[in-house]
Amino acid sequence: MLTEMFTVKSYMQLLHVFLLVVLPYLNLALSSSRVGDHAETIRCIERERQALLNFKQDLIDDEGHLSSWGSTKDCCKWEGVHCSNHNTTTSHVTMLDLHTTDDYLLYQPLGGKISPSLHELHHLRYLDLSFNDDLYGPIPQQFSNLSNLRYLDLRGNYMLNIENLEWLSHLSLLSHLDLSMVELSKSTGWVQSISNLPLLKELHLSRCSLPGITASSSFHSNSSMSLSFVDLSFNSLSSSIYNWLFNFSSSLAYIDLGYNELKGSIPDAFGDMLSLTILSLPWNQLEGSLPKSFANSSHLQSLDLFYNNLTEELHEFLQKMFGAKNSLESLDLSSNRLKGALPDFTRFSLLRALYLNNNSLSGSFPKDVGSFPSLVYLSLSGNQITGSFPDLSVFPSLQTLDLENNQLNGTIDRSIGQLHKLRVFSCAFNLLNGTISEAHFSNLSSLWYLDFSYNALTFNFSSDWVPPFQLDVIKFSSCKLGPRFPMWLRTQNKFSVLDMSSNGIAGNFPSWFWDLSPGFTYLNLSHNQINGLLPDLSLKVQGTLPWIDLSSNLLTGPVPPIPPSLTFLKLSKNKFRESLYLLCVNTSGWLIYLDLSNNLLSGELPNCLSRFKKLSIISLAYNNLHGEIPISIGLLSQVRILNLRNNNLSGEVPAWLGTNLTSLGVLILRSNKFNRSMPRQLCQLNRIQILDLSQNHLSGNIPPCFSNFTSLVESNYYDVPTDYNYGGYAGDGGDGFMYISGTYVPNAFMQWKGQDQEYGKNLRLLKTIDLSSNKLSGKIPKQIGSLAGLHSLNLSRNTLTGKIIQEIGQMKMLESLDLSANKLSGEIPGSLAHLNFLSVLNLSSNNLSGEIPLSTQLQSFNVSAYSRNPNLCGLPLPNKCLGDPPITPQPKDTSIQEDEGRSIPQGFYVSIGLGFFFGFWGVFGTILFNSQSRHAFFMFLNHITDRIYVTIALNWARLQRRL
Repeated sequence: MLTEMFTVKSYMQLLHVFLLVVLPYLNLALSSSRVGDHAETIRCIERERQALLNFKQDLIDDEGHLSSWGSTKDCCKWEGVHCSNHNTTTSHVTMLDLHTTDDYLLYQPLGGKISPSLHELHHLRYLDLSFNDDLYGPIPQQFSNLSNLRYLDLRGNYMLNIENLEWLSHLSLLSHLDLSMVELSKSTGWVQSISNLPLLKELHLSRCSLPGITASSSFHSNSSMSLSFVDLSFNSLSSSIYNWLFNFSSSLAYIDLGYNELKGSIPDAFGDMLSLTILSLPWNQLEGSLPKSFANSSHLQSLDLFYNNLTEELHEFLQKMFGAKNSLESLDLSSNRLKGALPDFTRFSLLRALYLNNNSLSGSFPKDVGSFPSLVYLSLSGNQITGSFPDLSVFPSLQTLDLENNQLNGTIDRSIGQLHKLRVFSCAFNLLNGTISEAHFSNLSSLWYLDFSYNALTFNFSSDWVPPFQLDVIKFSSCKLGPRFPMWLRTQNKFSVLDMSSNGIAGNFPSWFWDLSPGFTYLNLSHNQINGLLPDLSLKVQGTLPWIDLSSNLLTGPVPPIPPSLTFLKLSKNKFRESLYLLCVNTSGWLIYLDLSNNLLSGELPNCLSRFKKLSIISLAYNNLHGEIPISIGLLSQVRILNLRNNNLSGEVPAWLGTNLTSLGVLILRSNKFNRSMPRQLCQLNRIQILDLSQNHLSGNIPPCFSNFTSLVESNYYDVPTDYNYGGYAGDGGDGFMYISGTYVPNAFMQWKGQDQEYGKNLRLLKTIDLSSNKLSGKIPKQIGSLAGLHSLNLSRNTLTGKIIQEIGQMKMLESLDLSANKLSGEIPGSLAHLNFLSVLNLSSNNLSGEIPLSTQLQSFNVSAYSRNPNLCGLPLPNKCLGDPPITPQPKDTSIQEDEGRSIPQGFYVSIGLGFFFGFWGVFGTILFNSQSRHAFFMFLNHITDRIYVTIALNWARLQRRL
């Protein structure tokens, strides 16, 4: 009863309090709410609001990302602005997040300048303006007033520049700093400024062009117990950075010094960092072996030493890392010079990624390897690993397996079919053989990248087989798939890369083939026996920048219209007929490479070629094209190789070839019907390396301006493109993308040292001029002698007169010289004996006279090199020169023999010994010298051997007279 009375009394008291105290406040709140219909509660401080508006005023915001700024008086509600919640009536701006995604197609970044007005935000703790790469100018020094700043991120703003980081020293509470890709090349005091941040934990300064520090520098640090993350990659820093970095040995957990200029051995100090979990030192010049101190790295999770010069035995390297056996998850030692056999790496029980590609590893795959369920990525490509294909069932979690470019032999183990998680598999460029059947792919439902190229593998699938996978990249080059198109390919309708070159495929394209994957980027079916007509490719191909190679087949009919997005088209060595008019139906703004050589094409060169503005390679050689070269080709300013040899083209060699196509490195017009004189404008081709106008009807003089050929004057100037890269992104079968790339090498038939040879990758090494088999007259211009980098000069079968120029001795790199079948006269210049690399010489069928100069080089050539010059004499020709001592029998007199024997000086025999010594080591020792040293040595050797040769010749003549 008392309890009930107390309860009622208590409720009455509470109600009284509510009516007297709480209700007035409730009425006030309700009143405020009603007023709110007409007036908002403003938490933003006016001074900070105005600072933000001033900041916006200096920005360029084309997409209106900051449209909310100013739409309401409460700046705490603006886009990217966050305020504190300590006070319900007013709040300070504590966070400004205006970062932009790095996908600029989806999000247009902010531009303009960073206003110093931000310094009014005294309570700002977080500032992120990253990836607004249209921001420019300096960072305001007033940032030093942001003394409460903990987080500062300005990465990705490469147009910003900071000449002095001294203002950072005032941000004593800063724990996260990211200035990656901001220009800091003039911030010489960056190290000291960073060292004065006592609470700094994360430092990101990648790609900042940081100035180096001196080896003798010492730095006082207040943050030795704080800094745990450092990224200084891509800065060209030297090993002097260690002096500063090792001040934080006790706290550092993440270090990235990749893509710098670190040299010498890996410092012991890295191994002594007991907190270190991530160490990344790729693309430096580190050498030697791993320090023994790494045995202490019991927390190390990732070690990246890609692309250095480490030379240690792999098993010794791993032995030193035994301390990390229970922590190591990723190890990248690719592109070093590590050697030895593959050790058993299963001791690292948590290892997920192992990259050992491009080293000097040998031996076979380790046997008796226990189950290794953690391994996901394994790359061993580019080594000399031998033996049979490994049993892969011990790696059940494997997603990427790269065994490319080794010496594995035998058959591929069917255990690969058990790797149901496998996405990427490549065993290209090995010695594998045998048959690939459906069993190899039984459970590979995740596979999207498959490369069996360049193995002796035969594919045997039933015609109704449906693979469990959907491939994006298919590479089977030089395997046996034919003679029919594989029917299982019909199920693969999402591929971006297909290479079935040299597969023995014959017959027509199946009707379904061109409808398989219109979005492909690369298609190579070259070197098969595919025949029939091509469809209108412009209707079939819709991919981005596709490459198509159907060369070396039996395709016929007209060249079809090409897709507007096409980059590369190679249809050479087929039986395409008719004219090229269909090429003009659809023009491609992207076409770079066009090779229709070795076909049966006829008609004139179409004017439409000028619409392919990006064309760099044009090869229409070995066809039946006629008429003149249309002036529209002169609009293709990016052409570097133009090959029109072996056609029926006529008219003049256009002067605009020299004035318009200034990027030409290779010009081949051989075996046509071009007439009249060579235009002087050709001399403006200062990048030319191969000029072949032979077997035409050219007349007149050789232009005297060949000294303008810069690339032929300089002995080490190579400008001809050796390859063209193709590439594109393909889905990796998961959530990401992988960049797929490759290389194509332009090829051309060149006459080299008297024989036609096809050159591909070595095309860039050739420097030749061939004007042979024309009707050129006049003298050889002296300016030709300035072509010190020329390898081959052929002026044969013309009507050139005058003497062989004395300046020819300046052409130090000349290997082949053919001046035969002209009307040259006079003596052979002595300077010709100074061409130490000359291996082919033909001066026959001229009117040369006098004695062949004495030298080891000139006397080493066959008699045919000098034949049909009636007035030429001296070795190696049989006819002696006037004034030579006659060869007559002499009476055998013992006293004379003794006298003449004594007349041969002792130095003669010494010369023979020296000749043998220098002759032997002059050949094999020169490979140790660079080109300049090699040239100097050969000149020195040549002078000595010439003197020895003359001494031998004179003494031999004495002996002949005596005998």
